[in-house]
Amino acid sequence: MHESQQPGAAPEWWRNAVIYQVYPRSFADADGDGTGDLAGVRERLPYLAALGVDALWFTPWYRSPQADGGYDVADYREIDPAFGTLADAEALIAAALALGIRTIVDVVPNHISAQHPWFQEALAAAPGDPARDRFWFRDGKGEHGDGLPTNWVSSFAGETWTRTTGPDGTPGQWYLHLFTPEQPDLNWNHPDVAAEHEAVLRFWYDRGVAGVRIDSAAMLAKDPDLPDLAEHHGPGEHPHNDRDEVHDVYRRWRKIADSYDEPRLLVGEVWLEDTERFVRYLRDDEMHTAFNFDFMSRPWEAGAIRDSIASTFAAHAAVTAPPTWVLSNHDVTRPVTRYGREDSSFSFAAKRFGTPTDLALGARRARAAALLTAALPGVLYIYQGDELGLPEVEDLPEGAREDPMHFRSGGVDPGRDGCRVPLPWTPDGPTYGFNTTGTPAWMPQPAGWGAHAAALQEADPDSFLHLYRAAIRLRRTEPALRGPDFAWADAAPGVLAFTRGADLQCVVNFGDDPIDLPAHKGVLLASAPLDGGRLPGDAAAWLRV
Repeated sequence: MHESQQPGAAPEWWRNAVIYQVYPRSFADADGDGTGDLAGVRERLPYLAALGVDALWFTPWYRSPQADGGYDVADYREIDPAFGTLADAEALIAAALALGIRTIVDVVPNHISAQHPWFQEALAAAPGDPARDRFWFRDGKGEHGDGLPTNWVSSFAGETWTRTTGPDGTPGQWYLHLFTPEQPDLNWNHPDVAAEHEAVLRFWYDRGVAGVRIDSAAMLAKDPDLPDLAEHHGPGEHPHNDRDEVHDVYRRWRKIADSYDEPRLLVGEVWLEDTERFVRYLRDDEMHTAFNFDFMSRPWEAGAIRDSIASTFAAHAAVTAPPTWVLSNHDVTRPVTRYGREDSSFSFAAKRFGTPTDLALGARRARAAALLTAALPGVLYIYQGDELGLPEVEDLPEGAREDPMHFRSGGVDPGRDGCRVPLPWTPDGPTYGFNTTGTPAWMPQPAGWGAHAAALQEADPDSFLHLYRAAIRLRRTEPALRGPDFAWADAAPGVLAFTRGADLQCVVNFGDDPIDLPAHKGVLLASAPLDGGRLPGDAAAWLRV
């Protein structure tokens, strides 16, 4: 166990942590039923320890109908049977901690599953019954109540209201869902909602998890008058996003997190363009960190990347929270595919079938991006499979897709299934080592998937896996990479260079042609072989200066 991973050794271990995102359904399948499970993760803990990560963030592992990849939670105190049991989760948390790896779990406070007992009770109740007050039930507009209560638009496209049907078959009230109809929004003005989520936090904190990642964190509070969307909304005036009262929730959560001997971590998924509004979530009595989506969405261009880094530092200058850096997650097109496109930026609205990509180019850029992000001060997140250089799987068979974003777009949006394909562990076999029974994986793996297998990369010192391991090891052992020091260095157009501490410099060549490196004493790590001592195009290097 390395020193930085020893539990209790660093009160603010998360400030410079490497956190690995696990999508349990697709990581490893121990029981051989085709679905990844917690036992599979536990079996692969040595792999994660060798990678050098400080913590694992698990996307929801709770009981769920899986209408939205587990983000429709039916019971926070039970593990979904597809993944195992509560005892399996407790054993995994303990086994990981014994290796110095902490655990972070997902909470989804904006909504729950339509199968949750609360919502089933609400559906069975009559209009006006208190059971409906935990949600947003409203009469429809018009003489017969046929009109939607508001003009709000779903985060997954389409309408945000679904009409209920009474016991006699007649149309009833409508209920709000900012995502899918299977995910009814909770009313955070109701005391039961706040009390239940605070109890859930304690339930998992008491079982040893080091923190929670908060899904759709800015969306909890709604204007109780439910006004229509206007063309423009002033700060804090949007009817269902980033309202000022949402901060009261996180102040209460922070008190709970701080009450433990080792304070627990709050990480927010906060999608906001307004940086001043964004950092409000990072005040000392709210969240510890929040995801940096701006950086992840930028194209592979020196100016765009530099602007994002600079704006991130500027925003965080107002708070003590560290910045976070991430190239992808379970919602976003993988970097190897994204960076090989003419437009290498990311937006949900732009995802379309048939977008050309150059995977060789994307792989070079993804390797360089890995070194760039790992060299920045703050928290580094890695989505499972990015350390293997996995591309997005864009040619899934007909009928294999499950993502509601695909279906609610009318089939125009490919959805997020392509970055959720089960991992390849071995170069051959029916599931490339995802399981040992040969039972087909829940999401089809493409032919040739084994070329990216972890076992192959273990034996290849030039592989993605070895690059990631080396970068993480240097983040841990190089004093310059442990602290907050950062300064831009002079660089030619199309090149980014910055120093960390007194003796380490990162240089990234975004151009096509090799460049001369600045004066240096040695090369600590490079994403591609040097060309006569010069740094090739779409490559990065860490230098001792």
